[in-house]
Amino acid sequence: QVQLVESGGGLVQPGGSLRLSCVGSGFTFSNYAMNWYRQAPGKERELVERIFSDGARTIYADSVKGRFTISRDNTKNTVYLQMNSLKPDDTAVYYCYALQNYWGQGTQVTVSS
Repeated sequence: QVQLVESGGGLVQPGGSLRLSCVGSGFTFSNYAMNWYRQAPGKERELVERIFSDGARTIYADSVKGRFTISRDNTKNTVYLQMNSLKPDDTAVYYCYALQNYWGQGTQVTVSS
């Protein structure tokens, strides 16, 4: 069955960096676009960034432009989200999403001094 497992979240100070990972299994990873969403407390879940099977990327959250970068390693069935210059407003649970139907369990990112 399809599984998405995120890791890499944690507590970081403003201005710091984190790299999130999401390992996919149960499907042909290289054939599908992969997505990172996030949900902050009291807010709706929002699409942050997408990477297509050919490596093309689209950023959907204007607030992360120039700071976050999605990438993938098809040899490891893994999609990454490199997050730099983190701000308190980036505090959220970050989710991996694929195949228009499957979510990971989420990983908490907290940006605080």
